[in-house]
Amino acid sequence: MDRPKPRARAKCDNCAGRSGRRFDTPFTMAFQPIFDIAAGRIFAHEALLRTPQNDSAGAVLAQVTADTRYSFDQSARVKAIELAARTGMRDCLSINFMPNAVYNPDHCIQTTLWAAELYSFPIDRIIFEFTEDERIIDKAHLKTIVSSYRARGFRTAIDDFGAGYAGLGLLADVQPDILKLDMALIRDIHRDPVRRALERGLARIADDLGMLVIAEGIETEGELDCILGFGITLVQGFLIARPAFEGIVSAETILAGRQTIQRAAG
Repeated sequence: MDRPKPRARAKCDNCAGRSGRRFDTPFTMAFQPIFDIAAGRIFAHEALLRTPQNDSAGAVLAQVTADTRYSFDQSARVKAIELAARTGMRDCLSINFMPNAVYNPDHCIQTTLWAAELYSFPIDRIIFEFTEDERIIDKAHLKTIVSSYRARGFRTAIDDFGAGYAGLGLLADVQPDILKLDMALIRDIHRDPVRRALERGLARIADDLGMLVIAEGIETEGELDCILGFGITLVQGFLIARPAFEGIVSAETILAGRQTIQRAAG
């Protein structure tokens, strides 16, 4: 039997009708784990865009236009929640969203709430990531989005921090719950004193502001050891686990055969 859809969904459909065309390009998701080294468990799974043939996100994003941005953003949220529920995910789900596609936070969140209810996925396990690579048109509007989401029980994260448009200025204006350090700053950090100084400083800033820090894009044991030396224990990257197409990776799989991670996790 089909479950009834809450009335609030209609408001979002009306908003979509006013804001542009429907995004009809087929897509799905892969999930890449964010591992908590200190706890020896998975903290969250990030939903990553894929084509139905498991091609990269770029092939999907290339089809997104200004007229279809809203529809795509809403559809991506629903797809991520649907697949997370289907895989039996019990950890947090991290969803990328487009701040410039959110017209009214209270109205535009209704589809997400509908999907969470329909697929029985707890709201307090959903994290919304906004990337620093997307030029933020209105920082005050983004701040309103973050505040609205937090009031509803969601958490937010700045993705790719340190490699985008706004940098520390964005962090000063919008204080998310989580800071994801860009892989460009992680690459070969154990060989680069400048990158080490930057990461050490960002970790200290995040700690002072009460934010969690995630180091993404970790590919070597040297990078992992260096990051752990800064007290950063939430990690993501190919060294930890590659994305699983329409599935999830278990903590046991991550720990098996990875002596550096086993040693760090104690």
